Amino acid sequence: MSSAAFAQTAQPAAAAAGTTTAKGAPPPIADFFRDPLMRRPKISPDGRAVALVVSSSEHERSALAVIELDQGNRITQVASFTDSDIAFYAWVGNGRLVYTSGKDEAGKRRDYNAAGLWTVKRDGSERRQLIMTRYAQAQTESRVISRGLPYDWFLYDVPDDDSGEVIVGYGRYDARWDLKSVQLARLNVETQQRRMLETKSPDKAVNWEMDAAGEPWALQTLDENREALYFKTADGTWQLAQEGDWVHSPTARPFASDGRDLRLVIDKSAAGTQALYRVDPRTLKKEAEPLVSLAGFDFYGVPVFDTESRRLLGLHFVSDAPTTHWFDPTLKVMQATVDQALPGRVNTLSCQRCLKSGRVMVTSQADTQPSEYFLYDHAAKQLRAFGSARPWIRAADMAQVEQTRIRARDGLEFPVTVTTPAGKVEGPRPAVVLVHGGPFARGTTWGWNSLPQFLASRGYVVIEPEFRGSDGYGEPLFKAGWRQWGEGMIDDLSDSLAWAVKQGWVDAKRVCIAGASYGGYAAMMGLIKDPGQYRCGVSWAGVTDLDYLFSLDWSDESEAGKRYGLPALVGDRVKDAEMLRRTSPLRRAADLKAPVLIAHGYDDHRVPIDHASDFRRALEKSGHKDVEYVAYEGEGHGWRKLSTDVDFYGRMERFLAKHLVAPTSGAH
Repeated sequence: MSSAAFAQTAQPAAAAAGTTTAKGAPPPIADFFRDPLMRRPKISPDGRAVALVVSSSEHERSALAVIELDQGNRITQVASFTDSDIAFYAWVGNGRLVYTSGKDEAGKRRDYNAAGLWTVKRDGSERRQLIMTRYAQAQTESRVISRGLPYDWFLYDVPDDDSGEVIVGYGRYDARWDLKSVQLARLNVETQQRRMLETKSPDKAVNWEMDAAGEPWALQTLDENREALYFKTADGTWQLAQEGDWVHSPTARPFASDGRDLRLVIDKSAAGTQALYRVDPRTLKKEAEPLVSLAGFDFYGVPVFDTESRRLLGLHFVSDAPTTHWFDPTLKVMQATVDQALPGRVNTLSCQRCLKSGRVMVTSQADTQPSEYFLYDHAAKQLRAFGSARPWIRAADMAQVEQTRIRARDGLEFPVTVTTPAGKVEGPRPAVVLVHGGPFARGTTWGWNSLPQFLASRGYVVIEPEFRGSDGYGEPLFKAGWRQWGEGMIDDLSDSLAWAVKQGWVDAKRVCIAGASYGGYAAMMGLIKDPGQYRCGVSWAGVTDLDYLFSLDWSDESEAGKRYGLPALVGDRVKDAEMLRRTSPLRRAADLKAPVLIAHGYDDHRVPIDHASDFRRALEKSGHKDVEYVAYEGEGHGWRKLSTDVDFYGRMERFLAKHLVAPTSGAH
């Protein structure tokens, strides 16, 4: 097949989709924040079916569906809830799936929090509950066999080994529900029989790593302020590899093992970034030179193994964008073929038994294009469109995203992501400095992201700094943020704005600062620390008092985290009391003069609503006249309901337009 014909076969599913808005008007708020129409498609081990999560209009909840590829693409909805969403799911062999409950748009397992576990046949029959939830979940199908394990069990791993078993963990907790240890077992999804694993392992293991055969090969223990890493030896015993404390953890983190001679760990390289290393299976020492090292980025990723041979086929990982490196020559050819058909995009190939079935699922995305899905058949050399996550989004209307690195005032280099509105204008534009949460986390990755795209659609340049303390860019940047919440981190935000103004992109007189969680804190602290720099600030789920991180007893921060982690990362509650006061917006409310929009969820257990309500009262007491405040019922640390998204981001749109005089205003 010619490349031209091949590319024609692979036209995006959303290419012909029309916009739902009037000509010239930006897309409605809901288009950016509503759940994807479909997401996380996974091809079955035999390559003959695809499971995926779909939006369920009937219950306004997601559902699990199966498409039979060799039966005319017949689709069956196999599982859903009326009061929850499908969170994690996986194939167990070719005939069954397992799934958990909970709101989790990223598709990650919700370990240790009573997410439950169910199984169902791929035709939707024989549903049964394997693990109970702390609070009952309402099924859309009443005929569910339920004799599950209690809710302190949870799904841990799903080996691809045709055993019909999954790995489950039993969590032991203290009175505050802080995790103290995890014990593993294999659970048969048909018979619900279980057998315990590694009963003679070290005490207080909280994290296990499974090899390609579904057996534990590494574990980590946590006992108050002591962390330790153990590897399993050839004779089945556990050997201590490294130990450290809450802050200075063991540097090595187990990554992957084939269950034989290949063992891989992530550890610090000479360049200060995290790299991938081989470990000698006899000495359990890592090799001197890394297998994979990324300039300017820590290595984070997942391995891809061949089920039958246990051979490492490749690695999915993230640098500036999601990336794949294939060791297998056949998969290299598949990747090159797909990339030729879908140029200018990130194309991620996924499958369970790629080489045997010859079929792979392709997730294709770009900065202006939300995920689209394609099915590639290597034998037929055919790439066909499978579906789109957000077919209502038109790539031509979206903003381009650029990443670069700049230097802070003290010379420290850090990345900055800039999203620039589509279309041309004369002169600089208004801007929003959008601060990520964490703060000890990575904020951005190149691709389509809802919030910066929404803001750009309203005419704003969006500046997202990976300030000091951000994870994923090496130890020097990460550690530079320790005890710098309201100081060096805030300076980095100012430096990124000054850089963008210097490029001629941003009107320095029309800038607002915004963010959630730590980002909300930084927005308020930025208004206080640099009062002439921003016209306004927006905070949602934001921290306002650093002492509250220690004192609020209904926060979900563990006692060990408060005792050992916070003093090192934020500041000592006694020794640094003055610094904590000086860098707490609540204690500095009288110094904040700019207009603010503050929002919080009543059910937020990460940053309890006291942060917002007490801050509001302090601002009003100080005489502040321009405070908009909203609290949402049924919301926690971040918004779950679309109605909340539409209300809050509508408020934000009007607030920004009022204070920045944006050139466009959108439909609500």
